[in-house]
Amino acid sequence: MRSLLKVQARVIGALVLRETRSTFGTSQLGYLWAIFTPAASTAILALIFSSFDRQPPFGSSFALFFATGVLTLEYFNKLASTLMKTFDANRALLTYPLIKEVDALFARYILISVTYILIMLIFYSALILMGLAEFPSKPEIVLQAVVVTGLLGFGFGTLNAVLISAWDSWQHIEKVLTRPLFFLSAIFYIPSNLPPEAIAVLKWNPVLHLVEWVRMGYYPNYDSTILCRAYPLWVAFALIFFALAGERLYRKKRAGA
Repeated sequence: MRSLLKVQARVIGALVLRETRSTFGTSQLGYLWAIFTPAASTAILALIFSSFDRQPPFGSSFALFFATGVLTLEYFNKLASTLMKTFDANRALLTYPLIKEVDALFARYILISVTYILIMLIFYSALILMGLAEFPSKPEIVLQAVVVTGLLGFGFGTLNAVLISAWDSWQHIEKVLTRPLFFLSAIFYIPSNLPPEAIAVLKWNPVLHLVEWVRMGYYPNYDSTILCRAYPLWVAFALIFFALAGERLYRKKRAGA
């Protein structure tokens, strides 16, 4: 078993290196650009929204409030969209007996997760240095929210990969489903302040709970009446279960083809 685990770890490690080179190129500048682009886009969006309303919905920094929402959503969206294309992008490699579909999925998951954790660290550190944010009051809670966001993104992204392998049109449907998340995930408002009718609809969105989870950990006195930590976690586990079961069926179908 130990020998098998070592082989599996080496396979995933090699795939991570391959994904890094194919995605960002061989130069360090390519990876730095991948980190800089989401951080810069978040800063621009924060500047645009703050110009309309200089008073943030909570706290004294609109950039911090906005970042806690948009970076969480961007991490989920990146996993969902990138993992969806894993099977097609690695079709040639999947002919090797040692490489399985799950290995390619884990490799992309690791690369994206490391990249977005760096993005969050850099962006929040920049806000702290500029005096626009304080250190998180409960960093362990922020870390919990980031981990669950990764699990949810992995489950949804893997399910996307399975669905698109059986139905090409799914990539268009997925875009329609995820595009409204920017407005439904409490990026620039506090959901607890909305009318009960709106809360009854928004609370079904697991990403909204993750955004609230991050803010509960970052702000010392943020009180969310809508947050249920178990909900996005169970949704993530359910998606991972059905996605991996579908991947297993897809692998058997591909092997028999």
